[in-house]
Amino acid sequence: MEILFKKESYQIIGACFEVYKDKGSGFLESVYQECLALEFAARGIPFRERPELTLEYKGQALRQTYEPDFICYDDIIVEIKAAKQLAAEHRAQMGLLINFGHYPKLEHERFVNQKGYYEPRE
Repeated sequence: MEILFKKESYQIIGACFEVYKDKGSGFLESVYQECLALEFAARGIPFRERPELTLEYKGQALRQTYEPDFICYDDIIVEIKAAKQLAAEHRAQMGLLINFGHYPKLEHERFVNQKGYYEPRE
């Protein structure tokens, strides 16, 4: 299976490693969110922070919306966590899942838009 957005994903993960190298684990998600926005901007990674996305059900727009932490390159959803370890409910999302709370190193997983498929990485 070909990895979509491979180069872009590596650039995003590289930015996450840089934030983790500086901050380590132990902060709230909001701290990592702010740091990551600064790092994305410094690296020229195009991103939107907490965009409100519309949802549909059988072609009808829902009142409920979804706000991922970031959308990078207009195509890659980036969700960040600050948990001791990732849990099943975290993995229900698509895109890149980054966990800054994991020690001794950053934890990340890549999910593709295919039911039940993900690529765990540590």
